[in-house]
Amino acid sequence: MPYVHSPSAIHCASDIQKLGINGQLHNDSLSIRNGIIQLTENFMKEILHIKSAAPFSSKPLLPWVIGTSTAILIVLMLGLGIRNLTLFQHPYSLDAQTGVTVELVDVPIVLKLEGKSNVRDQLGGRSSDNGKGGESGQESNQVVDNKTHFTQWSLPKDAIMRFGKGGAAGAAYSPDSTRLAVASSIGIWIYDVQTGEPRELLTGHTADVNSVSFSPDGLILASGSEDKTVCLWNANTGRHLHTLRSHTAGINSVSFSPDSQLIASGSKDATICLWNVNTGEVHRTLEGHTVWINSVSFSPDGQLLASGSDDDTIRLWNVSTGESLHTLNEHAADINSVSFSPDSQLLASGSEDKTVRLWDVRTGEVHYTLEGHTADVCSVSFSPDGRLLASGSDDNTIRLWVVRSGELLQTLNVHIYEVCSVSFSPDGQLLANGSGDTTIRLWNVKTGALHRAIEGHTNWVFNISFSPDGQHLASGGDDNMIHLWDISTGRHLRALSTDGADVFSVAFSPDGKLLASGSRDDKIRLWDVSTGMLLHTLEGAEDWDLSVSFSPDGKLLATGSGDDTIRLWDVRSGALHRTLLGHEDLAMSIAISADGISFSPDGKLLASSSGDDTIRLWDVSTGVILHTLSGHTDDVNSVSFSPDGKLLASGDDDGAIHLWDVSTGETLHTLSGQWAWVHSVSFSPDGQVLASGVSDGTVRLWNVKSGALLHTLNGHTDGVFSVAFGPEGKFIASGSRDGTVLLWNVPVTK
Repeated sequence: MPYVHSPSAIHCASDIQKLGINGQLHNDSLSIRNGIIQLTENFMKEILHIKSAAPFSSKPLLPWVIGTSTAILIVLMLGLGIRNLTLFQHPYSLDAQTGVTVELVDVPIVLKLEGKSNVRDQLGGRSSDNGKGGESGQESNQVVDNKTHFTQWSLPKDAIMRFGKGGAAGAAYSPDSTRLAVASSIGIWIYDVQTGEPRELLTGHTADVNSVSFSPDGLILASGSEDKTVCLWNANTGRHLHTLRSHTAGINSVSFSPDSQLIASGSKDATICLWNVNTGEVHRTLEGHTVWINSVSFSPDGQLLASGSDDDTIRLWNVSTGESLHTLNEHAADINSVSFSPDSQLLASGSEDKTVRLWDVRTGEVHYTLEGHTADVCSVSFSPDGRLLASGSDDNTIRLWVVRSGELLQTLNVHIYEVCSVSFSPDGQLLANGSGDTTIRLWNVKTGALHRAIEGHTNWVFNISFSPDGQHLASGGDDNMIHLWDISTGRHLRALSTDGADVFSVAFSPDGKLLASGSRDDKIRLWDVSTGMLLHTLEGAEDWDLSVSFSPDGKLLATGSGDDTIRLWDVRSGALHRTLLGHEDLAMSIAISADGISFSPDGKLLASSSGDDTIRLWDVSTGVILHTLSGHTDDVNSVSFSPDGKLLASGDDDGAIHLWDVSTGETLHTLSGQWAWVHSVSFSPDGQVLASGVSDGTVRLWNVKSGALLHTLNGHTDGVFSVAFGPEGKFIASGSRDGTVLLWNVPVTK
């Protein structure tokens, strides 16, 4: 992955040394001769393995020709090799003029880390542990074919496309300011700063990536994750180098020392690990904080390390000894971010007490208290020249402060969601920020103008729905948007805004012309799919509208609400047709899954799941409860009818799936073996396979007739909220808390 400029000749020589060549060419002619002979022998062996298209009818001439030619070739090569040996004995010079062509190869950096080498540990292959931290999940990153769309990069086995880039947590510039690494819920995205286009996706962590950091020499990228590990990546190729393990909880922050020799990681286990980059071993563990550590930062002179914690304190550590020098406790709430000034004299901190403080590093005293934010300060960052300080807050703003005077220079009102991170580019020209509205914005520091917005990151995906023709997919989540995707190309077609309300559920009408959505603001919306126009807003619930489902004829829309009611609406007029009452805790189940109600294929029945551990079957024409299905031992999250309407599947918080006989209300099968919550269930169009979406991040496929587990699809880094088969049964879509929708080939099962 060439997302940092090619290494210099010095770096190439260094890499060759690390690979065991030691930067020297043998000057022994015997070695050259032996090498050529060995090469020839190998060549002959390969020829002997070649099978001819047809047997020879007489003695073959080819071996004699090859033998004679090879002998001549050996003589010529030996002569040339000895005669030109002196060319290689002179010191190498970039300015030298010679007839010899030297090819500079981009050799991956190889750290001297403990552990057995692996012949597959190369660009495009798996690293020694696949970057998985010893757990199941995505494989570490593969070679990216720039000809493919990013929706097909670094996909898990059996997946064919990914919609959405996952939630974004933080960002870091490369030392040359040309690339931006973004920590996301599915991996690390590398963007070209000039174009805003993605260049690479690094995968291997098995949970959200919370922090990224480039080494000052630009050779290594480090990432810290909720999976308790720090991963090191070759910044020239993107190859996974090593996974560092010691922490017992998620890692919130990683930072390199100025000399690129140490990495600090701050964890939710209240410790800081200082790692030796060359060996991958823990150099020192710093203890003293009592709860989560949210931020760590080295001073530019390399002598100090600052850490900010949820214990409302900042600690300054002596890097060489590990001694805690100062405990700064003037803040009245959690410390979210710490950052040193370029001259190492000041430390900035951002806190949930809504203030930014500038500290004198030598004395530990407060130099300035910067006030003005109206919510938690999530991130602080000094400009490279030390004149400005940027702060990002939950009040949806970025503020630029003059460091020398503490005066507010400018306020950027940039988002409808919180600003979770701010970072100056090393050249000081741009300021990057991440936000809860899933965008990364790059700002011109001098003018305050928006330079570029990077879009496509999404937060939790609650629900998905295929269009009836199978060409499009709709997804809804907590980014306040409904996204429409093209199945064949993976392109994002349209985003429909709900004006700041999380989207819990989406459903296409049977003719594919309408899309219904349920959201946090207690409103049901009906959209025109072709234009994206809002046609109707249906109101009446006293709590969140969490589930929507069209009747097979498209005339009715059923909605499930947090006020324990189910409503039937006339789609054409938008009028309320009927309200169904009877569940005792409807909200508990549908708040967890958006697939809590379902029409039977003939439209005569409606099934609803509940937090009261039951399922109810309703007569649609009368609103009467026909059956109350009992047998689950925990909240029931999802229900789905088989294509013939004879079976009903349901999943619960105990990890159990029940298959019911609709006519009798009796349980036919109980599918178990899932320790995690079952959020969603869906039948294949032929009714033979049932898919389940599980909170452990898996999609499981079951044989409906026997109840046997057929296949498990692994690849999401967080829980799967919704699963759906495509209309023709060729694909399965899964929407996840990791902010993505994966489209899978249906595996061949026996």
